[in-house]
Amino acid sequence: MRPSWIEVDLDAIEANVRAIRAAIAPADVCAVVKADGYGHGDIAAAHAAMAGGATWLAVALVAEGVRLRESGVDLPILVLSEPLKEEIDALVEWSLTPTAYRGDFIDAVAEVAASEDATPYPVHLKVDTGMHRVGADPTAAIELARQIHADERLVLEGIATHLPVAESDREFTAGQVADLVELRDSLAAEGIDVDYVHAANTAGALDHPDARFDFARIGLGIYGLRPAPDAGRGVELVPAMRVVSAVTFVQRLPAGARPSYGRVRPLPRPSTVVTVPLGYADGIPRRLSELGGEVLIRGQRYPFAGTVTMDQVVIDVGDDLVEVGDEVVFIGRQGTEEVTATEWADMLSTINYEVVCQFGPRLPRRYFKGGS
Repeated sequence: MRPSWIEVDLDAIEANVRAIRAAIAPADVCAVVKADGYGHGDIAAAHAAMAGGATWLAVALVAEGVRLRESGVDLPILVLSEPLKEEIDALVEWSLTPTAYRGDFIDAVAEVAASEDATPYPVHLKVDTGMHRVGADPTAAIELARQIHADERLVLEGIATHLPVAESDREFTAGQVADLVELRDSLAAEGIDVDYVHAANTAGALDHPDARFDFARIGLGIYGLRPAPDAGRGVELVPAMRVVSAVTFVQRLPAGARPSYGRVRPLPRPSTVVTVPLGYADGIPRRLSELGGEVLIRGQRYPFAGTVTMDQVVIDVGDDLVEVGDEVVFIGRQGTEEVTATEWADMLSTINYEVVCQFGPRLPRRYFKGGS
């Protein structure tokens, strides 16, 4: 087995949920554990979030919700977009709560719920207030809410929207919140009351109190990351992920040697170059070696000596003593030094969400609590 893995601190996830809950109270936390828990492992992340006080979980796919149910999760699980109609049987069988925004999908849920003796079945209505990805426009949302309310096989449990720029545009976000409030109040005037109104993601929850409503859908924050450097600065968040490997080969090379594919960069001096068994097939971006990426060995930062390959990287450690078996940290803390997912994201002109989600299944996840 390769000496390469991802360490996930479950106590960090639990503590992050507790910290966010305290910051946004009385709103609750819906922990978003889609995409394999943002690369941290969905089942382990879900149970840690529950231990931290999350009262809802959210996924993108029916299959993700089924996995959680099979692991023993009994909290409400929200599916964030309409699944395919052929998945509605499984959705109802496993008591997953759908997000809806089309009339034919709503009818299909009602039919399956009736056939499975699962009525009235809860539905959350998604209104598009500016994200323009999925959701009904506000006028159509009123009609869909009436459709759900009039169907005895269903119950309109919640209404929701999504905030695309909560970390960067306060005015636009405030307008979205106002639109959702207007929809809620219009429905209440018709006698259509809902148990849950929700809009906020991590940035929305931490920095827009008016967006918190009944619960916030927290993804990135529960894993200890921020959607922007200043988002929720008053809330302490602890990154839960470490990406770890070990040195497997050590060699001394002369000045001018050009390690790895493409021979793109000569060594400026005689150097010790070490090989580490992680590569782009595992989620280490190939461009990282071109852009000044570094890893940690013995608490020190060292640069890539050449191009990231599919299964391995080479690291220039200069004249320092490094031995086979030494721990190598790609993301995370070692001693007093730390390489963060956000550092990678800034270097790669992307976002830290993408960084943590890209680590593949070849890297086993190892879970621990409290540094044990």
